[in-house]
Amino acid sequence: MKERVEVGDEAPDFTLPSQKGVQVSLKDFRGKKTVVLYFYPKDNTSGCTAEACKFRDSHQAFVDAGAEVIGISSQSLESHNIFSTEFHLPFHLLSDEGGLVRKLWGVPSSGGLLPGRVTYVIDKKGIVRHMFASQTDIEGHIEGALKVVRALATEEA
Repeated sequence: MKERVEVGDEAPDFTLPSQKGVQVSLKDFRGKKTVVLYFYPKDNTSGCTAEACKFRDSHQAFVDAGAEVIGISSQSLESHNIFSTEFHLPFHLLSDEGGLVRKLWGVPSSGGLLPGRVTYVIDKKGIVRHMFASQTDIEGHIEGALKVVRALATEEA
């Protein structure tokens, strides 16, 4: 088994609970939608709030290009619900308490302490087409993912 998921790999499936009260499985989107999967360190921190709000503000552009945005961190569903409600986030935030999905995907920690910030774009066939890892370049996560999502939509048209 590889240490981490890379571009060109088949995306490992998982099922996690969402703040919206449903179980979300990656395989549910296969053949239907491109998925923008972003792992973030923690609800209600400055960087994570900025990232979530940028994804929110660009959400319609992702939807228009046929993509589903999904955020994952290890906070509880209650924490995700409060965070999502406060900032009007229109996408799923999945609770990976225990960090098993983070580990499955090989998302590294930053400085060994803080959970890493990594965004993946997964095409309709379940293949990772883009990966961007940066704790600080919040804009890069959204802009890079949107560029790839739009390119995939053009390829499929």
